[in-house]
Formats: sequence, C-alpha cells, structure tokens
Amino acid sequence: MRSQRRTQSTTPIEWPTLAVAVAIYAAFGLLTWHYHDLPWWLILPLGGFVVAWHGSLQHEVVHGHPTPWAKVNEALIFPSLWLWMPFRVYRESHLRHHTDATLTDPIEDPESFYVTAEQWDRLGPLRRRALWITNTLTGRLLLGPTHTVWRLVAAETARLVRGDTGHATAWLLHLAGSVVVLVWVIQVCAVPALEYLALFAYPGLSLTLLRSFLEHQAREDVGQRTVIVEAGPVMSLLFLNNNLHALHHAEPRTPWFALPARYRRRREALLADNGHYLMRGYGEVLARFLLWPKEPPVHPDVSAPQPRTVPSR
Repeated sequence: MRSQRRTQSTTPIEWPTLAVAVAIYAAFGLLTWHYHDLPWWLILPLGGFVVAWHGSLQHEVVHGHPTPWAKVNEALIFPSLWLWMPFRVYRESHLRHHTDATLTDPIEDPESFYVTAEQWDRLGPLRRRALWITNTLTGRLLLGPTHTVWRLVAAETARLVRGDTGHATAWLLHLAGSVVVLVWVIQVCAVPALEYLALFAYPGLSLTLLRSFLEHQAREDVGQRTVIVEAGPVMSLLFLNNNLHALHHAEPRTPWFALPARYRRRREALLADNGHYLMRGYGEVLARFLLWPKEPPVHPDVSAPQPRTVPSR
C-alpha cells in the first residue's frame, strides 16, 4: 500500500489512462463515421474490441483512476458505449465484489455466475442446461451477454418492486449517456440501432465476459479463488491488464499500466498464494474450455477461513 500511495501522490493525473480514453473515443468515432464504407466482418471484431476496451476504462474509473477528482473520472466514461449497465450500479456492485471473503458466493458476490443448490433445485431442465452451456466458453461468449443483461433487469426490477429507488439517479445518468451514443450512432452516422447492438454492443460485452470467464473459482482457500492469465500485448491492452486478476485483487488501486512491472516482481509469490491458478494466455482458455464446461454451475459448500477485504477504491 505504501508504494501505491507514493505512485498516486507523485502522479495525480495518470496520462497513459487518458491516452487510452482518447484512443477509445477516436476509434469509436472513426468506426461509426465510416460504418457504411467497411464490411461487417471487419466492424464486428473492431466494434466489439472498442466497446470492451471502454468497459475496461470504466473499471479503472471504478478504482479511482485516472485523476484525483471523482467527477472528472466519471465524466470521462459518461457515454455508455455498451448501453446495458449504469456506471454507478456497476461501481457499487464491483466494489462489493472486491470483498475477497465472499468471492464466488452466489448470494453475496454480485459478479458470481454460480447458483446455490436451492436455486438449482427450483430450475427447470432448460434453464439448467443453459447454465451448463454458459459454463463453456462458446456458451459464455454467445449467450452470456443475454444472461448478464437479464440478471441486471431482474435485480433492478426486484429493487423497484421493494420500493427501492436508490439507483434512480444512476439510471437517469445512464439514460443520458446512452442517448449521447445513440444520437451519434443513429442520427449522425446513420447506423441502424439493431446493427449497432449486433456489431458493437453485444460483442463488446461478449469480449468482456471472455476476460471474466475464469477470473474466479470457488475454493476454500480465499487466495486460490482468483486467476492469473498471462495474456499477450493485444489482450492485455484490451483488458488493461485486468487479466492479471489476482494481482488486481491484491492491489486494487494500482493503475493498469503499473501492473506488469508489479507482476514481474511478485509473480512467484502471487502464484504460490493462488495455488498456481494460471492460464498462459487466452489461447489456452480457448483450447481447454471452448466446448467443455469449466465446472458445475452449482456453488460448492466452501468457507472462508480468514476473511480478507481490500480497499474500496
């Protein structure tokens, strides 16, 4: 923590992150402006990449980057390129997720893909099959975005039914940010809304789910719940080094561009702590889990012997 404070005090504005923001919006503007000049098979990977990259930028902002001013940081990611989740809802749920003692718990961890045994018993055969399918990489990439959006809609609807309007401001801001994007996309660039969803928003969320596919596993030892993926430069840039996920959970306030050097210094200790839960790139993830479930959907009965939490920012 001392080294992180030193970094923040000497670099109050993180210029590499601002450069990434400029690159994201420039790439998005060029892709949408020249949409009708490009083939769909080129727009699909590039559009998905840019939207997922913007999601990685949001993750940096959740953890207090790239400036000391929270409102400036939030303004930086105000346009909602992937349209589906309000930033403030994401920030709230993601900081809850950083309570390491409850990682993977389907009740306490809002980013868990597990279900409890009781939930499983209530599911019909089709929904059980769907959960098995989404535990394959193909299923997660193709069906995961629909599953993720549905979970958000169900959770937010349940809030409203309970009379909880605490997320109203978050949704209003999200609506405004989505309108900005859609006015540019539909009115200015004449990109049909459904084509934007199919070629930008959906694959962007799908790529994000590629990153999170193996991020956490249910284990009794808290330290063994979080993965390291030693990705190449393109995927590391796309995810802003969040593929070094065990390190991110250990040092959530370290900016993305400082993580590789930190990882090189701490690699052996991190891998010892996480039980060598390691993937040597997303090629390995693809080869091992493209058509095979990574694990059963039902959360095993594990306990957290030494609850550990990380700073909220």
